[in-house]
Amino acid sequence: MGLFSRFSRDMGIDLGTANTLVYVAGRGIVLQEPSVVAIDQNTKQPLAVGEDAKKMLGRTPGNIVAVRPLRDGVIADFDTAEMMLKHFIHRVHEGRYLIAPRIVIGIPSGVTGVERRAVMEAALQAGSREVYLVDEPVAAAIGAGLPVQEATGNMIIDIGGGTTEVAVLSLQGIVLSESVRVAGDELSEAIAQYMKKVHNLTIGERTAEEIKIQIGSAYPIQEELTMEVRGLHLLSGLPRTVTVKSTEIRESMAEPLSVIVEAIKRTLERTPPELAADIIDRGIMLAGGGALLKGLDALISHETGILVHIAADPLSCVVLGTGRVLEDFKTLGRVLSSSFKG
Repeated sequence: MGLFSRFSRDMGIDLGTANTLVYVAGRGIVLQEPSVVAIDQNTKQPLAVGEDAKKMLGRTPGNIVAVRPLRDGVIADFDTAEMMLKHFIHRVHEGRYLIAPRIVIGIPSGVTGVERRAVMEAALQAGSREVYLVDEPVAAAIGAGLPVQEATGNMIIDIGGGTTEVAVLSLQGIVLSESVRVAGDELSEAIAQYMKKVHNLTIGERTAEEIKIQIGSAYPIQEELTMEVRGLHLLSGLPRTVTVKSTEIRESMAEPLSVIVEAIKRTLERTPPELAADIIDRGIMLAGGGALLKGLDALISHETGILVHIAADPLSCVVLGTGRVLEDFKTLGRVLSSSFKG
């Protein structure tokens, strides 16, 4: 291990539906890019990866497609995911390493064996020496600083782009968990559908996400906000600008948010009494990009009656957790769910 790690740069990767983050042992988080690849249809070669490719979403000519290789937290397009991983690994290493790196990847706890295998194969094809998988709730809890090694109940809710992971952890393991494929993407989609139905306005994926970030909220806020939204008017077929209120956007997201809240309630109902008592004492930890939605902590707290904390850096919790596993492999190695050596 000592010799290997001196010549290779071991990595922790949060392979997310919306963003991919890379942690390099000894250096910290070195890359945070959208999980998007722009491909030339004629040559099947990637033209851009990450931020550059995201700018192309909905704006490409016929021969170029901007693809998100992950859907609902799992690989939907294997070849593109492999291209993306390869690109990120080479960028982090600047093309130079003597020994292929060891990689720890955070994946949703609800994925199937076939989906786990696909992630490992993609990482091996992209140039890793050993691939280890860790369930996202465990990685997020470690990254958020929860005492997962102790015999106390910790509850974490990790809301990403494609999946929401709800888990109760104790002694480095998942006692029970639930993974629902409703998260940030579904919230954006609900906004886009609302704009079409109520305002007769067609908007793109990026605009819907922008609305969610700017004026979206899960619970009534002190000062309601408004925003001008540009899109194509369905009836006239021409560009148009409409003004929307934060109350409307909150209403539009009510259905997917209720799915997330129900998953949290179901998990709490199944939690053993001793661990439930710990959770009431310590509160619930919220991680992932979805944790940044205004008022989400207040909504969950209102629905469950338990105090909800937001992690210090919710977007980075999973990748920080994979990094800590890498750097303290002896102690935290038990949390890994699968491994494969090339």
